Amino acid sequence: MRITSSVTSISWIPSEAIQGMTKLPFEAGMSHYDPPPPDVLDDVDDLRLADRFRFANRLEAWIEVEGGRIVDCGHAGQGLIGATILRLGSRSASFPAVPFPDLQSEPEIAPDGTSARFVQTAGGRTGVPAPRHVNRPPYIQLVAPLAWTTLALTLRVDGSAEFEVVGASPFPRHWIYGYDHSLAAKSGTIDFKEWYRTAFGKHTPWGDEDSPALVTAAETALERRVSAQIMRGDDRKPEINCLRAGDRLVAQGDPGGELFVLLDGVLVVEVDGVSIAEVGPGAILGERAILEGGRRTSTLRAVTAAKVAVAAAADIDEAALAEISASHRREDR
Repeated sequence: MRITSSVTSISWIPSEAIQGMTKLPFEAGMSHYDPPPPDVLDDVDDLRLADRFRFANRLEAWIEVEGGRIVDCGHAGQGLIGATILRLGSRSASFPAVPFPDLQSEPEIAPDGTSARFVQTAGGRTGVPAPRHVNRPPYIQLVAPLAWTTLALTLRVDGSAEFEVVGASPFPRHWIYGYDHSLAAKSGTIDFKEWYRTAFGKHTPWGDEDSPALVTAAETALERRVSAQIMRGDDRKPEINCLRAGDRLVAQGDPGGELFVLLDGVLVVEVDGVSIAEVGPGAILGERAILEGGRRTSTLRAVTAAKVAVAAAADIDEAALAEISASHRREDR
């Protein structure tokens, strides 16, 4: 009997992901941010042709099972990388990215023959060269940084499977889709400055190191819709607050009527001084105080550097907030 499964990462550039001078081409309309990928990943090739992501890593694997043990197994996936399109007026130019060889390790079969673990790295050099300082003449090198993800997938003879994000480049954002092609997890942070400075040569999986990935579970589809409504509203743009690791966003018991969208980073939810959950990008926060008397029911503290959009409660449908609140109830648990 053959058992197959997969895990796919989609890497894309969200708005507010880039700071400083490198943001100018985006603001001038020469380059573009990417719209969020879909909740369900139907056809990766169609997304690539539509210039909807920077690269994808599809790890697909199979095992052959006889008598309750694995007798054969193998990889069946690959990486996909797109192009960066720059526009100036009516003219445009496409800068194709350079794919690096997919790195696929030999499957690790458990001693009892009941599971196999597969690991795959995919990515490459991004499309537009950028200047970087080097410690040798001419001291400036014009080259594009590398972007990648390293995924792992474990298949078992009972048909179950689980994935891991072993490593990933610090930029751009990475969304992870499970075997059913539904969004399951996200990279928790984006560090454009670190990526722009170091994602070359030996500081990549094609050299001698990978970057650890901080991954959080995906928020609900409703939270994603409300987040998009807040960030793309025509009437009022949300205020953006930046937090350092350890900073407190709100304190339990404080009055408050704002709603928060976590744009980047990881926050911990604390009740009575006890950590009960960690949340990542896309999460809607603060809705219970709005619905239940104006007092914060938990403390929200930054685990990493974080970026938060602050919205007025009046801008959001109350029924949507009630549904989000019912799906949270972390304090009650």
